[in-house]
Amino acid sequence: TVEITLPDKSNSYSKSQGEMILKDFFANAPVKSFDVIHKGENAGSKYCIGTLVTASGTYRTTVFMKQKGDKLVLQTITFEHK
Repeated sequence: TVEITLPDKSNSYSKSQGEMILKDFFANAPVKSFDVIHKGENAGSKYCIGTLVTASGTYRTTVFMKQKGDKLVLQTITFEHK
C-alpha cells in the first residue's frame, strides 16, 4: 500500500488505487516545475522534500521510498498547500 496525503484527503491505497488518485491529482494540477529542497536516507528509506508548482497552486511535497528487494517503492507521498 501507499499513503497519499492531498490537501482535501489522506488515506492508504493499493497500488492501482494510488495510481488513479495521483493521475487525477495531476490531471487537475498540471506540473509547471519541481525543485528539490532536501533529500536523504533514514533507516533504509530514502526521502525527498521539494516545492511542486502546478497550474492550480504550489505544494510542499514530501516523498518517502522504501527498499524492497532490488527496487525502491513509494511508501508515502504528501502534498501540502504552501
